[in-house]
Amino acid sequence: MGEDEVGTAQALSEHRAAADPLVARHGGRIVKTTGDGMLIEFSSVVGAVECSLALQKLAVERNAGIARERRMEWRIGIHIGDVLVEGDDILGDGVNIAARLEGIAEPGGIYISEDAFRQVRSRSSIGERSLKNITRPLRVYRAQSEGPLPNPPPQAGEGGVGALRFQTSR
Repeated sequence: MGEDEVGTAQALSEHRAAADPLVARHGGRIVKTTGDGMLIEFSSVVGAVECSLALQKLAVERNAGIARERRMEWRIGIHIGDVLVEGDDILGDGVNIAARLEGIAEPGGIYISEDAFRQVRSRSSIGERSLKNITRPLRVYRAQSEGPLPNPPPQAGEGGVGALRFQTSR
């Protein structure tokens, strides 16, 4: 932003326009945007992970041939858990954990909590991490594309939502 505010805002807008259809296709609902970040709610954690992989693939394609310092690289964090609905907004521990996972992900990375991992079971562990304002350490996993994810049957009594947040690292 400091070097090219107008160009950065334009690039972010273009990336959002390309990403929004992917979010909708995977059953996501954009809850809110926060400058260069977004909070997206999914009814399925599998949908959240598949969407995240598709978003990262889109970012790589869109960044091809662009100088490193001009690229939009997304960081994504995914957690599954109950959320509180307040009007059109969602909040609570589940949202906070997703946001904190996003915060520790590397540019181009997708970090998922152990709770989310149990639903998709096809990614690699990066170990236990302490997250800001979260009382207990969580085991965290890095999602990587290895073909389509399985569609696990819904678990009785396991209501909740997958939350996803991404931001540019420009």
